[in-house]
Amino acid sequence: MSVERPLAQPKESVVLMPASTLVLGGDLGGTSTRIVIADPEGNVIGRGAAAGGNPTSHPATAAANFGQAVHAALEGVDPASVRAAVIGTAGGSALGRPDVKAQFDAAWSGAGLTVEPRFIGDLEVAFASGTPEPDGTVLIAGTGSNTGLVRDHELVRTAGGHGWLLGDDGSGFWLGREAMRSVLRGIDLGEPLGVLGEAVVQAVLPDRDPAVSAEREGYDLLRDDLIRTVNSRPPVLLAELARPVVAAYDQNDKTAHALVKRAAELLTETVSRLWTTSDNGPLVLAGSVAGESSPVGRLLRQSIHEHFDGEVLTARDGVGGATWLALGVLDPALATRSNHARLVS
Repeated sequence: MSVERPLAQPKESVVLMPASTLVLGGDLGGTSTRIVIADPEGNVIGRGAAAGGNPTSHPATAAANFGQAVHAALEGVDPASVRAAVIGTAGGSALGRPDVKAQFDAAWSGAGLTVEPRFIGDLEVAFASGTPEPDGTVLIAGTGSNTGLVRDHELVRTAGGHGWLLGDDGSGFWLGREAMRSVLRGIDLGEPLGVLGEAVVQAVLPDRDPAVSAEREGYDLLRDDLIRTVNSRPPVLLAELARPVVAAYDQNDKTAHALVKRAAELLTETVSRLWTTSDNGPLVLAGSVAGESSPVGRLLRQSIHEHFDGEVLTARDGVGGATWLALGVLDPALATRSNHARLVS
């Protein structure tokens, strides 16, 4: 097996790994759990998937879903051959609880794995999925928002990520909450709902009679129904209203345009807390709100290019990024650009 020149000279001599030596990468998200098994040349040997494995958002089922995905990925593979494992999760802090950690340990050992897994945050995984460079900055803007500074493939500092109650500016939750607030303000003033208002009302009250009068009495009833319904649901579900904002933006709704523009400004400001004009490393953007197809993502890229000179990249396959990092844990010489390209494509 030939080993490519690494991105940085390893401190120790390169050791060729036996063909049976494998690595495991994982990505535990709120909607899905994905596991990949790969050989030292970046070839995928096994894959497994299950429902959400984030221990914060799915405390009752995360460990079971994690175990299910691991078992599926290991089908036909000797668990003892896995010699390094890196697993990314947005809810990693929950693993500090002994009861949660015990559940994940049981799922891991139950699959026959003996290597100690390394759990890291979703910022590090997102950065590694977007670039093989060791240093740079990463922004995730999906349901929430968070920014991280990466040095030598490790997270050294963060900005934002304060959660829906205290922050997450510019995120999907922020867009949804601001859209609902704009609708309620309009109702208070007796103004027409408009394109965005109608879309928000339809999303929150899908069974509402469209023939309800827009006169003051009808508006009062609508306002009360909206407030009651939103407050009866988990707050994070306001993030679902980001989709109506995008739809209204595409229909040139003025309020939606203002919200999208403001979200991009807030995300740019969050990035500026970490990424300075002197930084030469890349900025990796991740998450649906920061995506290239999102209007917020497009304005965000435009704004960043106006303020910073560094390269702006888009995160790719998170589980591939985690698997590539696992190769580096196994042997730094295996963290090559070609292995990175194979795993995140």
